Amino acid sequence: MTSPAYDVVAIGNAIVDILAQCDDAFLTGEGMTKGAMQLVFSPEAADALYAKMGPGREVSGGSAANTLAGIAALGGRAAFIGQVADDQLGEVFAHDIRAAGVRFDTPARAGAPTTGRCLIFVTPDGQRTMNTFLGASHYLPAAALDRELIAAAAYLYIEGYLWDPEEPRAAMRAAIDVARAAGRKIAFTASAEFVIDRHRADFHALIDGGMIDLIFANEAEAMSLTETTDLEAAIAALAPKVETLIVTLSEKGALAVRDGTRVTVPAAPVTQVVDTTGAGDLFAAGFLHGQAQGWDLQRSLSLGALCAAEIISHFGARPLADMKALAARA
Repeated sequence: MTSPAYDVVAIGNAIVDILAQCDDAFLTGEGMTKGAMQLVFSPEAADALYAKMGPGREVSGGSAANTLAGIAALGGRAAFIGQVADDQLGEVFAHDIRAAGVRFDTPARAGAPTTGRCLIFVTPDGQRTMNTFLGASHYLPAAALDRELIAAAAYLYIEGYLWDPEEPRAAMRAAIDVARAAGRKIAFTASAEFVIDRHRADFHALIDGGMIDLIFANEAEAMSLTETTDLEAAIAALAPKVETLIVTLSEKGALAVRDGTRVTVPAAPVTQVVDTTGAGDLFAAGFLHGQAQGWDLQRSLSLGALCAAEIISHFGARPLADMKALAARA
């Protein structure tokens, strides 16, 4: 097996995040559940909601793309595979993620639908409420995969959010086969409970079939995967099936289990929670970067906690601090 040219190549939703601040009354008036993510099913509905937003910021987003931007900021080698449309937002996504230091070569798709977007409303307490129009991101074909790129990365990172539509689901299955044949590791982020509810059988088939090496999940996702209300029972059920299980515990820190050994870290301190967008994504960035550098579980978890604390201390899901300096503290 050749040495990897990249630390992580990820497949995920190619979405432009549009972030704006609002108050709780706005969320109530629009019928939104605070802190949740809901899908917007038409570009017209997305445009109507966008028109109601206050001044905002546009940045390439999507869970896996956020993770890769974090890895690149830490000094890692990252590449992204995801589908945008041949439109203005597609150009915004491509320019932004490349400017972050992430390789992105997937050809833009002609015609409708438009590039995906996530309208994120951030309340004064830092909670983010997301409204996602997936658009072109759900039309990623297996033909768009760069198989040599996948085989050249130490880790293939796949995003649960993208498992819904048939076309990218087939692409991710093909990518797993390529990574497996090349002897690479496969990391999976559970993404959200509603995703697990729809695809629990598929996810268990991947896990039970030995196709996943690392699982990232928060407490609720771990329990949803195992259909239990007891976190310890969920950990006991999942940990023996994968090389590494990582569970984030919000303000209680995080844990990892490997070969029966359990390691925990506290949450890194943060003066004020400004915006929780991307906290789990950046935790995964820190952990994967540490693992790609050959660090042990404790140090990799610590870097994940530091990255999550950095991202929730300011607006948006892109790091503002010197992340290489942050890595030196882990």
